[in-house]
Amino acid sequence: MTRFSVGAIVALAATIALMLALPAAAARHAGHQAAHGESAVATETLGSAGAWSAYVAHDDTGRVCYLSGQPERSESAGVSRQQPMAMVTHRPAEHVADVVSFVEGYKLKRDSELHLAIDHRTFDLFTDGDSAWAKTSELDHTVVAALARGATAVANGEAANGRHTTDIYSLAGFSKALDMIDKACSISRAGAVLPPHHAVRRRARRRHAHPVRHRPPPHRHPAHTTHKATEAPQQPPSH
Repeated sequence: MTRFSVGAIVALAATIALMLALPAAAARHAGHQAAHGESAVATETLGSAGAWSAYVAHDDTGRVCYLSGQPERSESAGVSRQQPMAMVTHRPAEHVADVVSFVEGYKLKRDSELHLAIDHRTFDLFTDGDSAWAKTSELDHTVVAALARGATAVANGEAANGRHTTDIYSLAGFSKALDMIDKACSISRAGAVLPPHHAVRRRARRRHAHPVRHRPPPHRHPAHTTHKATEAPQQPPSH
């Protein structure tokens, strides 16, 4: 009879346990996604420029192209938070382009506004949970144009506990990342020309935390489920 060492038996038992646990873990993850109305999304990285990265994915509505960037410096004393980020999203199947969002990584004060300064221009974004959004598609286009032409963006938010945060973004590379998602979703800067689409889908926005790296596509604008694109500014010069 072949004899096995105690160490070999323990290793074999651990391997068998792991093989049995993996399908169960996958089933639990699938159940969690189904319970929250989420589906698995394959995401492809289009490239990076400066602090900005561009992605394309497909969800249940079709192609989603988006870019994201993290601040080069943050001031958030007294506020426990996850990694903040800024995002711009295109959803051509829903006739949506240039949706701006700032994920602050903490619960924002109810009815507060996030104050966004891009060089010498300022914008007020409304807040919802841990994120801030432009109130109209026209403002989305204006903010995107300012980001593409600007050098620095500063986002000032207020937490539910009354403390304030400041995030400073370098905009070097933003316009290049924007060009990547424009090409991937066939968006024309000259007039926000979107490809032909079928019926616009109206769905309630679902929220979830955004992981820091290689994140899934952002969800829809919370107040405008059909955030249609209108005329956008001309293509800005690259940094």
